[in-house]
Amino acid sequence: MKKGEKILFGVVALLVVITVINFTVLETVRHNTSKPLFPILTHFDFSAGGQRGYGLYEKNNCYDCHHAVGSGTSMGVGLDGLGSKHDVNYFYNFLKHPEQTYGAKTMDHGAPPKDAAYVSNLPDSDLHDIATFLSELKSDQGSSSSFEPPEGESSFIDAMVAMWTPDGWRKKYTDIRDWMKSNSQEGQHENKH
Repeated sequence: MKKGEKILFGVVALLVVITVINFTVLETVRHNTSKPLFPILTHFDFSAGGQRGYGLYEKNNCYDCHHAVGSGTSMGVGLDGLGSKHDVNYFYNFLKHPEQTYGAKTMDHGAPPKDAAYVSNLPDSDLHDIATFLSELKSDQGSSSSFEPPEGESSFIDAMVAMWTPDGWRKKYTDIRDWMKSNSQEGQHENKH
């Protein structure tokens, strides 16, 4: 082997060793603590209809494409937290008439032969239960599936907004964080009177 090949092989071997050590440490920490490594910002508390909807989600293998309640794949839209964005009526209409409700072609939920097109043909009671299930998948403020940004100041978000937001948008639109601050200040002002 040439000197350059030896150096390259040594660097790759070192990276593999560091990766294995990091993986081992993380797995040891994960298995030896009841506290999650990252905060869990999605939650659910199913009603009877939501529980039936969750059963239908499992029975119809929706988890083959979607992730919800801690299991499934990420091939389709993640469902955890969607209940913080839409209500049960939106979900019911989406399940019944997906492309009309969504306002665009959907990958798997439109007219047959799409994979999940059968969902719109389920009985209305099943669609309502699935819609209830979806509406009860909530997210906390600051989660990626929440409309509300994290509480407090964030230099990271400020930097991203400054870097990626076109100047024309800054004049036309209000930053949701500024809007939330002004609404909370108005609410405090009204409470004083």
